[in-house]
Amino acid sequence: MPKREPQRRVIVRRADRPGDLGWAVMAHGEVYDQQFGWNADFEALVAKIVAEYGTEHDPATEAAWIAEVDGERAGCVFLVSGARPGVAKLRILLVTPAARGLGLGTRLVGECLAFAREAGYRQVTLWTNDVLVSARKIYEHFGFTLTDQEPHHSFGHDLVGQNWNLNLRQADDCRTEN
Repeated sequence: MPKREPQRRVIVRRADRPGDLGWAVMAHGEVYDQQFGWNADFEALVAKIVAEYGTEHDPATEAAWIAEVDGERAGCVFLVSGARPGVAKLRILLVTPAARGLGLGTRLVGECLAFAREAGYRQVTLWTNDVLVSARKIYEHFGFTLTDQEPHHSFGHDLVGQNWNLNLRQADDCRTEN
C-alpha cells in the first residue's frame, strides 16, 4: 500500500503579525527574481506598496492577508482604496512555488473580494503583467475582465502590463442567478 502524504495545514489570516509586511516584500523580490529574472526595481515597487499600506491604511476599507502552509508564510494579497470613491485595488498577490497547487491564490483573492464587498466597494481593479498566467486564471475565475494592456519596459524586461476590472454588483448578480 503506498504511503499517503500527511494532510497539510493551510490557513488564510490577516497580515497583522510582526514580519508579515517584510515577508511580503522579501518573498516578491525572491520569487520574481527566481521565476522571471526581474530585478530589484520590482522589489522596490512592492516595498513602496507595502510601506504605504503599513503606514496609511484604514482598517475599515483596506486589508491584507497571509496564507500559511504548516505554519509557514506561503502567500499574500492586499486590498487598498483606489483613486475613485467605491473603487478598490487588489495588489501584490503571491503564492510561493512550494505552496502552489493548494488553492491558496483562489482563497486569498476570495478573502480579498469578500472584504471588498463588506467594505462597500462597487468595483475592484488590478494591474498585472501578461507573463503571470496563473494569477490571470484566478482573476478570470472571479469574473475580472481585461480592460486594457500596454507594452512597457520594467524590472529589467520588456513586458505587457494589463489592467483588469471586476464590477462587484455584476459579479453578485451572476452569483445569485447560478
